[in-house]
Amino acid sequence: MIFGLNLSAQDFSNLDVSPLDAAYYPARAAFRAFAKTDSAAQALEPKIRVLYSRPFKKGRAIFGELVPYNEPSRLGANETTEITFYAPVMIGDQLVPAGRYTMGAIPTENEWEVFFSVDVDGWGVYAYKPEHNVATITVPTAKVADVIENFSVALYEAGPQTVHLKMGWDQTVVEVPIKLLGE
Repeated sequence: MIFGLNLSAQDFSNLDVSPLDAAYYPARAAFRAFAKTDSAAQALEPKIRVLYSRPFKKGRAIFGELVPYNEPSRLGANETTEITFYAPVMIGDQLVPAGRYTMGAIPTENEWEVFFSVDVDGWGVYAYKPEHNVATITVPTAKVADVIENFSVALYEAGPQTVHLKMGWDQTVVEVPIKLLGE
């Protein structure tokens, strides 16, 4: 019996200029395996995780230019920003079951309509379908003094059972309140 072996070189892609990052709530959830006690590890069980790319400003005008107003935006770069809720949540008055979703926004100068969609594993928001949203919420923009060079996401406790999803780039920041409903 004769076997042929067909080998071909597999090239690695170049490093992307918009690195992938993750934001967790609680913030150190990714490091729960290093907790010294079971109760400390349990306290770090993730409630929310956001996976997103972090494009650079590089001196460019961002909102209203690179990111046009009144059009769907991917919130970052490359693949659509992904959010996982490990338990049900409320966004505004909309119940969102535990699961994996994508996020985007329709920005204007003074507010963003942030949407959460069941369409996962996509690139950008080129195929955005509003009818696939599980929740939308309109939140005001805030201007900050210091330029945020890379698109950034943070999750922080804003009150009892309330987490804010904070997003910022250039000198614009928005915050989406998310109510945790439990396991």
